Amino acid sequence: MSQTQSNPTQVGFPNPFITVAVQGVAREVTRGTPVGQLLESHVAGLPVVAALIDRQATTLSTPVTSAGNIEPLTTATWEGQRIYRRSLGLLALEAAHGLEPSVQVRMGPSVGFGQRLLLSGLAPEHLSDFAARLEERMHVLSSAGVQLREESWTIGEALEYFARAGWTDAEQLLRKWRDASVSVASYGSLYALNFGPMVSNLKVINGFHVLQDGELLLLVYGRRSVTTRKPSQTMPVVALSGVGEAPPKASGSTRSFLLKQARDQAERGYDIDLQEQAWLKTLGISSVGTFNKACVEGSVPQMIRVTEGFGEKRVTLIADEILRRIDDIDVVCIAGPSSSGKTTFIRRLSVQMQVNGITPVGLGLDDYYLDRELTPKDRSGDYDFEALEALRLDLLHDHLTRVLAGESVKSARYHFKEGRSDPAGGPLIRIGSRDVLLLEGIHGLNPALLGSVPPARVFRIFVCPLLQLPFDHLTTVHASDVRLVRRIVRDRHARAISAKETIERWPKVRIGERKHIYPYQLNADAVYDTSLVYELAVLRVYAERYLLEVPRDHAAFTTAFRLMRLLDRFVSIYPDHVPPTSILREFIGGSGFEY
Repeated sequence: MSQTQSNPTQVGFPNPFITVAVQGVAREVTRGTPVGQLLESHVAGLPVVAALIDRQATTLSTPVTSAGNIEPLTTATWEGQRIYRRSLGLLALEAAHGLEPSVQVRMGPSVGFGQRLLLSGLAPEHLSDFAARLEERMHVLSSAGVQLREESWTIGEALEYFARAGWTDAEQLLRKWRDASVSVASYGSLYALNFGPMVSNLKVINGFHVLQDGELLLLVYGRRSVTTRKPSQTMPVVALSGVGEAPPKASGSTRSFLLKQARDQAERGYDIDLQEQAWLKTLGISSVGTFNKACVEGSVPQMIRVTEGFGEKRVTLIADEILRRIDDIDVVCIAGPSSSGKTTFIRRLSVQMQVNGITPVGLGLDDYYLDRELTPKDRSGDYDFEALEALRLDLLHDHLTRVLAGESVKSARYHFKEGRSDPAGGPLIRIGSRDVLLLEGIHGLNPALLGSVPPARVFRIFVCPLLQLPFDHLTTVHASDVRLVRRIVRDRHARAISAKETIERWPKVRIGERKHIYPYQLNADAVYDTSLVYELAVLRVYAERYLLEVPRDHAAFTTAFRLMRLLDRFVSIYPDHVPPTSILREFIGGSGFEY
């Protein structure tokens, strides 16, 4: 089924009618009918934000041109949520452009159930007034039902527009564009690169508000004071207060929270945030477009060496911080979402700790699972191995108490094949004066994991890819997509698990992360960003074939197709220069560490 916007009844088709299957029911429709006219506006109370035509997500204004299967896509799915939030972002940019054309506004990184708005050209004392006016203008555009406009421009036209608009990231991307034309989208006078379907009518978008948070603005997904979903506790306290979720005595802002560790580090002679900006600047990389330029015009081996060198420096600094506090630390806990590169990070951290004269003693949380028949189940009736209650906490607490008291303890072992716990089947563990217990697991940031161990005696590390290079002022590379591509490549490459199986499992993985990891992120003493600026260019070499294996009629194809479009915007890099100690080797193979 074609995704073009032309009217086929006017270009020589003899039969103006075609038969399509709409949610499994055959219907005869006029060729060229917008697909949105064949679907309800809501399903189960949720808005239909796009259509699936043979499992490919498309804008509701797309004309039907051939036989195929048509289904609605709502915000019940993460693909639907992505479309809704990207549309909301374009609405925010359009509203801001109408209010203050001289102010540069761009969408920033995600923060819980919201997204930062990054502004330049506006004095701080005017920020509060601008936030109120922006929210009001967004609601006006939404209530008016402004229609999405999609256009196809030549590369020359697009370069001229984005250069005039000051969108240098979009301009740089287009200079290495592979196609003869580029699709753009608008809700009025401001255009953005079109990286996928968006909401056709802004009336669909009505649950949002804008909050001032220190020197930043937050675009929050949800109505003011009546949000339907609890915000993630990773949101800064000012934003949480704005939606009624902040602790009573909490104070501060996004900016203060994000920079607290950087200030602490700066006092000891280094500042990770500034250093990351510095090394990216030396490579000339600030967006996907400048990354592609660096690949084509610069030295790829040098880029990889600098990227890996900075990553190793950060590992060293964390190990140095543990050394500085060694007299006060008994346990180091490491947690992060799926495919964050935790395993390789632990190996590298262990090496640096040993360099500092500290012996890490590993204790595997996976060995403290309950017997399978005692494991709690989720709403779908499947075993919920990610729940804290799936662990034998009483046994873990007993072992921790005894080990930290100086005893030698036989640790537990879990027999995964039989689903059976062996309380004393693991290795004998004991820690000395220069040793620390090293625990890795999904609950590592949750204070309840360690029972009576004083929080001050625990050093917690959050591990996750955080770098989000922009394509333009609207669209960035989502860290969750990077992790999903990592997992697809690893599972298919090393575990013979197909891409469709990995994609099917991903929504449950994400639910577990939001429930068990992100609410406790603020407990971290250190954050390690496992992003590698070049990794999607390398992962593309593997992922494209694995994603093409997903059948077009399978539910996973919607995500597979979107990821293929994402990867297509990166210049490919072969892995020859990726070192064996790289986190990327955990996913593509060839690691120098044993897993």
